Amino acid sequence: MVREFKSPHTSPTFCVRKPNGKWRMVHAFNKLNAATIPASTPFPRKDVLQNNMAGCTIFSALDMVDGYYQLLMRESDIPLTAVSTPSVMLWEWLVMPQGLSNAPATFNSLVTQLFRPMRQFVQTYFDDIFVHSRASEGKTAVEAHLDHLREVLICMRENRLYATSTSWPVPVSQKDLRKWLGLANYLHKYSANYAEMARPLTNLLKKDAVWSWTPEAQQAFEAIKSSLQSAPILALPDEERPFSVVCDASDFAIGCALLQVDAEGRERVVSFQSRQLKSAEKNYPVPDKELLAMKYALVKFRVHLLGQKPFVIYTDHASLRTATSSPHLSQRMAQ
Repeated sequence: MVREFKSPHTSPTFCVRKPNGKWRMVHAFNKLNAATIPASTPFPRKDVLQNNMAGCTIFSALDMVDGYYQLLMRESDIPLTAVSTPSVMLWEWLVMPQGLSNAPATFNSLVTQLFRPMRQFVQTYFDDIFVHSRASEGKTAVEAHLDHLREVLICMRENRLYATSTSWPVPVSQKDLRKWLGLANYLHKYSANYAEMARPLTNLLKKDAVWSWTPEAQQAFEAIKSSLQSAPILALPDEERPFSVVCDASDFAIGCALLQVDAEGRERVVSFQSRQLKSAEKNYPVPDKELLAMKYALVKFRVHLLGQKPFVIYTDHASLRTATSSPHLSQRMAQ
């Protein structure tokens, strides 16, 4: 990125803190900028970008890592970027440094030109790339979005542009945890036993709960992330084929899955659903918990099951098979 050099030009260097707490190196190229002809490249307007994405249903955002440093300096301009450091050495930049007056326009112009052929589904704003898709040409929104992302990533690879790869930071407050669980709850239909995994985290959100990020909470946090990353591809429901339901209950949660055999004879998961047991429900006997899981499944999947052909419910509690005909049903089970 830099090389040692003796140059008649020099500019001071200092650091500013980024919003994420890290440091950014900046150079006071005042004299160099004063002698630079300003670029006339127009900058993108946020409202225009938002209008261009109207009507789309799936979005992805890519942030280029250290965007300026991905652009090489022209060889004849490299000596002009020499900076002084506390080491009493001069260093010149081989890539575009922070502080040049035309750096934002140069970077934005490059990114705009590269992705102009994809402007129907790609919007750029300096080092941010937004990919947006909708269902079209017989493809679902997900299928179209995957194709669009593939084109964007191929373009970036061919031009040696790199996006930031980050992990979701560990929550440090109830507010952070609510944000993260909001996303996880939205995606939980892709994960089996989600409610059971999330129990240590939801306990931290209870009224008067003392915030303490324990090893158990960290383990639950990692387990949910792992389950979402390795979640199975759910099948689209086919209303012409029969469904089946699998239910289960534990001491703390109930869960269920909607299944369907596809045209190739493979049993596929259509959806997962789960929730934690309420305080009173935790005291239910095992048969009542299992029946509660069955009722929960019928409510959650009623859109697919009502008016359908006969469907099968699988449970690992054998006594439920004869529960409806038993003369000794409890009032709770009867309800």
